[in-house]
Amino acid sequence: MANIKKGDLVQVITGAKPERGGDRGKQGKVLEIVDGGNRVVVEGVNYITKHNRVGQTQRGTKTGGIETFEAPIHVSNVALVDPETKKPTRVGFRVEEQVKDGVKKTVRVRYAKKSGKDI
Repeated sequence: MANIKKGDLVQVITGAKPERGGDRGKQGKVLEIVDGGNRVVVEGVNYITKHNRVGQTQRGTKTGGIETFEAPIHVSNVALVDPETKKPTRVGFRVEEQVKDGVKKTVRVRYAKKSGKDI
């Protein structure tokens, strides 16, 4: 089970400070997991500009130009945000037994190490 999943709220914990044009301290939702779980795309973090060649579609509309979008960031540079304190925390796993329709099932549950709340 992964520490960080799509849709989680994370905070950037490394890099340049915002005063110097960096993203450290920014929080955002994970939009996607890239590269087999090693990199994540976070909403509003690590913006890059890409220059695409100008072209035309079959209908005659112009394509290309300068696009701005979020680039992937390594998963070790972000930390999950604790749902209670809204601060970064480490992730722990707890094995619990759930009973559903009379059937016992063991489930791994992620929890925030700082507050102990389930994620």
